[in-house]
Amino acid sequence: MKQSRTFIPTMKETPSDADIRSHQLLLRAGFIRQNTAGVYSFLPLAKRVLTKIETVIREEMEKAEAVEVLMPALQQAELWKETGRWDNYGSELFRLTDRHNREFALGPTHEEVITSLLRDDINSYKKLPLTLYQIQTKFRDEARPRFGLLRGREFIMKDAYSFHSTDESLEEKYQQMKQAYTNIFTRLGLNFRAVLADGGSIGGTDTHEFMALSEIGEDTIAFSDESSYAANIERAEVNQTYEKSDEALLDMEKVETPGQKTIEDIVTFLNVPVEKTIKTLVFKVDDEFVTVLCRGDHEVNDIKLKNALDAEEVSLATEAEVFELLGCHTGSVGPVQLPVGVKVIADHAVEAVVNGVCGANEDDHHIIHVNPERDFAVDRYEDIRFIQEGDPSPDGVGTIQFARGIELGHIFKLGTDYSEPMKATALDQNGRAQPYKMGCYGIGVSRVLSAVAEQFNDENGLKWPRHLAPYDVHLVAVNMKNEEQVALADELYDLLQSYRYDVLYDDRQERAGVKFADSDLIGLPVRITVGKKASEGIVEVKFRHNGEQVEWQKEEVTEKLQSFFSKQ
Repeated sequence: MKQSRTFIPTMKETPSDADIRSHQLLLRAGFIRQNTAGVYSFLPLAKRVLTKIETVIREEMEKAEAVEVLMPALQQAELWKETGRWDNYGSELFRLTDRHNREFALGPTHEEVITSLLRDDINSYKKLPLTLYQIQTKFRDEARPRFGLLRGREFIMKDAYSFHSTDESLEEKYQQMKQAYTNIFTRLGLNFRAVLADGGSIGGTDTHEFMALSEIGEDTIAFSDESSYAANIERAEVNQTYEKSDEALLDMEKVETPGQKTIEDIVTFLNVPVEKTIKTLVFKVDDEFVTVLCRGDHEVNDIKLKNALDAEEVSLATEAEVFELLGCHTGSVGPVQLPVGVKVIADHAVEAVVNGVCGANEDDHHIIHVNPERDFAVDRYEDIRFIQEGDPSPDGVGTIQFARGIELGHIFKLGTDYSEPMKATALDQNGRAQPYKMGCYGIGVSRVLSAVAEQFNDENGLKWPRHLAPYDVHLVAVNMKNEEQVALADELYDLLQSYRYDVLYDDRQERAGVKFADSDLIGLPVRITVGKKASEGIVEVKFRHNGEQVEWQKEEVTEKLQSFFSKQ
């Protein structure tokens, strides 16, 4: 493709609202343009990369016996109401009505649609298992779209759904898809980890996220420094045994702590170790207030709390709700002498606290020498805190370290979460109607584009891996007014295309410096420059991945290119 005949609007300056490297470079190199917050146009270069990413995905889906379909983005509300998600999904769901006041949603995901599609036709275990997938635009009304393609309101996603008659069949497909995802991200050249995760708004159990390691990642990965264990920090279990001190129990005492509201304040004011403090929080769990305790140096994990209590919604109580319930503000809340009926859930570490410190449920007062069970009751001890760096790895091998990651894909075992409420059943071997057992498997295709850009760049621009680059070769004619240069560049353009190389031919009437800067910015694997030695049949070749520059005779260009690209 001649560069003068395509649309690559490069930019010299970095847009002020682009705050991560991939976003900056994809904008500057002319791959994407923002339409509105969280909504982007994919320009010709980006579309070519997306096509290559999708090709890898389709090949691995084919190997995993998944069949491609395309479902509507416009989804009727009735389907979402069958599963209860119309009310429960939240404000991220784009909702609209047609001219007849019928309610619809722009699909953020397709569990309801795919289940309704199959329930009318798949009625026997003999037609299962079956796996369908699509690559399609999705819509989510993100509260804070940011980081370019990493958190948008409109994005491209591959979503697959499997249907089974037995748990064993679902488990087999889950492992098959987990391997398919590993193959996909390995083939794409990404530095990634598969981590245990939470099901979130999709639901299900035994979920894994596939995370590209990146300092700008929005998710924290907890991993062992000595084993393959890795989990999203929201999901990582804490299997730590806490030693309880054998010191004598002292009498509980209320003390004044004027203006001391945080754990840090109390530690300094009372001169006590942070491990002896008990942090008390009030959560609204569905329609009930629950008091939640953890040690002062720990943080409550609301995802773990939600799962432990089998709740639909969990959120911190407001300041006004806390005051109405306990008669004090949040900085003075404690577990002693709570109102009748208020449950107390505590992290396991709290059980080992001896002669601790907690709030007194009275502003500007705390209680010292407080001991669990003696001075306050705990309804349940659960693992409800975030794991920390240095904690023992949950698999018993090594200690936990943290890394940041960009979520690229997520796989779930949905079980009957959707098929049961939607009455999607198949007859089993005994002739009984049983709800399908389902799996769900998603990849953020446009996110992958951004993640590759985030991992493959330098100070001059993008550095596309050979198999994902929008073009194989950037052919640059330095001076389009020089007949010898133009003649040689045209000759090489035709020759390389005949060898089936994808070539971007910079035939623009621009200064050499502009062409070279744009070439580095776009980041194709090889740049062939036709310049002052054109009359001798010599071209300059630059390899983008390492910056190496060499000279080739025109007769050896195809042979040496073939050698370079065969080393992938």
